[in-house]
Amino acid sequence: MSRSRNRRPPTARSVIRRGRGVRGPMLPPTVPAWRTRGQQFDRLVLEAFAPLDSRWHDRLTKLDIAVDDVPKIRPLHPDSVTWPDEVVADGPVPLSRLVPAGVDRHGAATRARVVLFRKPLELRAGDPDDLIDLLREVLVQQIATYLGVDPDLIDPED
Repeated sequence: MSRSRNRRPPTARSVIRRGRGVRGPMLPPTVPAWRTRGQQFDRLVLEAFAPLDSRWHDRLTKLDIAVDDVPKIRPLHPDSVTWPDEVVADGPVPLSRLVPAGVDRHGAATRARVVLFRKPLELRAGDPDDLIDLLREVLVQQIATYLGVDPDLIDPED
């Protein structure tokens, strides 16, 4: 008696399980497409912050820049959506927040930091050029709040 050789076509799961799947990265690390969206956003933040840092470096040495995917803060008044001065927002959606220096729950001193919210910023910008401009505007506002000066003084080109 012979058995019929009607086999099912291989699926992605069976190919990987039997060791015949992709064995290495699809793209080399030198290609820009290798970066994740978060890594690309981080690069754009550094690009937008570099000219401001070069101009105000001596006064920004104790300021950190951080990125969160989504905001985890709520407005002071949910009905009228008002934000404190340290939050830069587009209507009801916060785009960034300035966290002042202080003390953490363990008693250690913390540095002041600007937290940029990636997803709201990406949704507000249409393309990478618009995103760099938006990042620069938000950083100028936050640095002006941190230093207690007018935003036009931080970036006169804006």
